[in-house]
Amino acid sequence: MSNSQIVRDFIDAWNRMDWDAVVGALAEDVCYHNIPMEPINGREAASGFIRGMEPTAVNWEVLAIAENGNKVLTERIDNFDLANGNKLSIPVMGTFEIDNGEIKAWRDYFDLATFTSQMAG
Repeated sequence: MSNSQIVRDFIDAWNRMDWDAVVGALAEDVCYHNIPMEPINGREAASGFIRGMEPTAVNWEVLAIAENGNKVLTERIDNFDLANGNKLSIPVMGTFEIDNGEIKAWRDYFDLATFTSQMAG
């Protein structure tokens, strides 16, 4: 399986809200970093963050994807419906580093002001 396909499967798992598959794609020692925020280290910590979001719907739209060695770059629009009724639609550039078929590092770059303004409703 190509590294791009690993990332596409990961995104599909997000869209299905299959949290076991999402977390299962991460390496035990993954570094997950939403760049405007502090990094999250380790699968267990990443799982807590991901599961804690509790969206009612997810739709990540992949606009572009590119692979170079073990790195996969994505341009996406990440859409979430949240339990409080808020809707988020965030343009994101993501970098995934794949090691032995798992996501070893995941960095998403987005505008924090866009995120916080939509969270405020």
